[in-house]
Amino acid sequence: MLEAKTFRQPEQETYTHHPGRFFYCKDEETGALFSAPHEPVRAEPDHFLFSPGLSDIRWETEKSGIRIELSVFLPVHDSAELWEVRVFNRSNRKRSVSLYPYIPFGYMSWMNQGASYSEEAGGIIASSVSPYQLLEDWPRIRALKDCVAFLHDRTPDSFETRRAFFEGEGGLSCPDSIREELLAKGTARYEQPAAILQYRMNLDPDESDVFRFLLAPVRDSGEALELRERYLSPDRFRSAREEAEAFATHCVPALHCETPDTHFNAFVNTWLPRQIRYHGLTNRLTSDPQTRNFLQDAMGMTWLDPAAAKESFRYALSRQNPEGSMPDGILLGDATEHAYINRVPHADHSLWLPVCLSAWLDETGDYTFLDEMIPGRDDKRTQTVHTRITRALTSLYSRRDHRDLLFIEQGDWCDPMNMVGPRGIGVSGWLTEAAAWAFSLWADITRSAGKARIANRFQKMSNRLAQAVNTVLWDGDWYARGITDEGTVFGTSGDREGRMFLNTQSWALLAGIADAKQTKAILNAVAANLDTPWGTQLFAPAYTSFREDVGRVSQKYPGAAENGSVYNHASIFWVYALFREGHTDRAWKTLRAMIPGPSHEDLEKRGQLPVYIPNYYRGAWRQFPEVSGKSSRLFNTGTCAWLYRSLVEGLFGLSGCREGLRIHCNLPSDWTRTSLTRRFRGSTFNMEITRDPAVSRMMITFNGERLEGDVITGVSSGAVHAVSIVLPANSTMTPRLSVIMGVAGSGKTTLGRLLAEQTGTRFIEADDLHPPENVAAMRRGIPLNDEMREPWMDRILEELTVATLGGMNTVLACSCLRKKHRDRIRACGCAVRFYFLHADRQRLSARLSSRSGHFFPAGLLDSQLTALEDPREDPDGDVMVLDANLPAAELTALISSGL
Repeated sequence: MLEAKTFRQPEQETYTHHPGRFFYCKDEETGALFSAPHEPVRAEPDHFLFSPGLSDIRWETEKSGIRIELSVFLPVHDSAELWEVRVFNRSNRKRSVSLYPYIPFGYMSWMNQGASYSEEAGGIIASSVSPYQLLEDWPRIRALKDCVAFLHDRTPDSFETRRAFFEGEGGLSCPDSIREELLAKGTARYEQPAAILQYRMNLDPDESDVFRFLLAPVRDSGEALELRERYLSPDRFRSAREEAEAFATHCVPALHCETPDTHFNAFVNTWLPRQIRYHGLTNRLTSDPQTRNFLQDAMGMTWLDPAAAKESFRYALSRQNPEGSMPDGILLGDATEHAYINRVPHADHSLWLPVCLSAWLDETGDYTFLDEMIPGRDDKRTQTVHTRITRALTSLYSRRDHRDLLFIEQGDWCDPMNMVGPRGIGVSGWLTEAAAWAFSLWADITRSAGKARIANRFQKMSNRLAQAVNTVLWDGDWYARGITDEGTVFGTSGDREGRMFLNTQSWALLAGIADAKQTKAILNAVAANLDTPWGTQLFAPAYTSFREDVGRVSQKYPGAAENGSVYNHASIFWVYALFREGHTDRAWKTLRAMIPGPSHEDLEKRGQLPVYIPNYYRGAWRQFPEVSGKSSRLFNTGTCAWLYRSLVEGLFGLSGCREGLRIHCNLPSDWTRTSLTRRFRGSTFNMEITRDPAVSRMMITFNGERLEGDVITGVSSGAVHAVSIVLPANSTMTPRLSVIMGVAGSGKTTLGRLLAEQTGTRFIEADDLHPPENVAAMRRGIPLNDEMREPWMDRILEELTVATLGGMNTVLACSCLRKKHRDRIRACGCAVRFYFLHADRQRLSARLSSRSGHFFPAGLLDSQLTALEDPREDPDGDVMVLDANLPAAELTALISSGL
């Protein structure tokens, strides 16, 4: 129970009575009990299936010959859940069973709560009065739906409404009341209410029975009766299901792909459009969405329903503040108020107008929208779209300091970065970069609209901001995040925590602020500092203690949410920037890392199925690797809109422009064939993309004729076109991995560091990746066995996965005593070469005896020599034997000569 106003909680664990949709089944002959889908009895099923769909969710649970099939969907026009429960006798004998649907309603109100069975309404109605103290709150309370109805299509044999009485001493897993022949038909009087029904059945072999239920908030029993009559007859239930299915598939997305990655295809074709549409239609279930969220969600609808996106842009502009800036939230009704986060001033909302609208203009080509008149709800003016956006950006530009860096106020895109600039002095590097890109986009749009003078002004503004960022915030290998009220630059190499931030790198690339040398440094720094197996972290290292001049972000748990997680919204900005910069393979790998699976191990680690992109995966990967990768399980995120934009404009390169459809494919180098359907401005383009080593540049055939250039013009609504695209056969640049291996004392670290330094590659010291238990064991003189080495090898493989993600050549110093461990490294996706440092026992023992400060004692040398499986006997031919007695410089020269 949460007292304060809040939002949906990240990584929310289930508690005792959550999710609270339980269906018990009791064998009347034996008393054996199980529950569907699984909770709360947790009996091991003989068969289980979970099947999420576009419009419903289904489960199958079978135990001892009785199968329960559940399905639930939401009707289009009412806030309700419609459940269908089928009970099958799959055994070869007659069975007597009882079904008990159980819905606990929880603690509803300290003022008034209870529940009773209503024959008239056909079910159980729990009632309450929301607590209030102030008289002026009563009109609002009176309008609430403070009752909950659980209604049936068939009269039960019995019922119960008292949660505690029903559960008794047996609790959820074996409620006392289920032990009885019939439920007690009790009424909950100022006690926690629940809805429990009982249906007794005698089923012949292969016979089944079906039940339908409705769960909904209602004002009174009269509304409950209306809902029952509307939905619970067989025909009306079926019609409601069909309507829900039609609604779920109403929008046809702009892309349908068939790539070599079948799991990716399923996500892009099915689940991603669903998530985007949810955001666009429901506004994340809030009545005052943050302006940046509202605009980015509208951008996502561009590729599903451009008319709906246009209406959202129109409505957002109607809420513009009188002085020109955009508000912190978009009030969706005149009676709504700004709540929670939207009462905090954030500085970035205006810049999202051109950033998001540019995608819509490219897709639709409808530049007449810029001349549409928008009446203001708050500023009482009627102005064109172009004028309103120009005013919003001009207002943003005016809020900068003497260095031309923009003030952050109490946050920018990063809401909890609230203590950088509350005194009006602190500035945001990201905001300045983002504004530079927004102004440049607006200059291009304005120039296309024939307003050259305004376009030139905004381009000059963009250039001025870009120059300020380069002058003040370049830190040598990356851009700093900002400057605090106290004048401290943060997000630099000198910071112990919060050293490098992703957004200031991504948007520097998007805005064209970084030159070629800076871009190369940024790419290397992101790979070394921010990449993880689950995507790219928002920043690193995560804050482990409160930093008062940065703010609330440093108070969040390290690696969670904005404190150094793999925050997918930021990660997709990086992906989008990589595609624009031409780093296709790296962009693809980072994008693919956002989607759970396809391996079972990956799904288990994240704790999420690949049916949506979550707000974040737990970060602080190098600080707390044991919990990194865990999904927030938060469905609300601007990631999905930007992911679709990255597909359209980046990966598949089928973006619109004023003249038509521009083709500039950026497929991964190992994709040889891809099929696409692109829906664009009312036309359908069926596309086949292949690679051919005989061509040196992209070739396009449009409706059987060779296309000159890369733009298909003259697009007319309703037409179907055939497009063939032939790409050059790219050479796949596989990252190189040099493994310096051998037993302790052979000189792996010395040689590895020197080799990495001289070849300009990343160095990984495997000893640093041992779990604390392994280090403690070795300090005590206990040798490692294979079981103890497994988590260590898992951690090494995670590091190597990151190396492949960033396309980095790597040097690894690792003992690699066992062949099975070498084989795991061989399968990491790199071009692997092992360098075995060989020395006699006497030399190794002498080195270990003279070594200090290391956890490995000389007394364990023999255990390693015994465990070593001679790599010279490996059949792979990828091992080079080196004399460990030679100087490191000479060995480095030997290795380098063969690279």
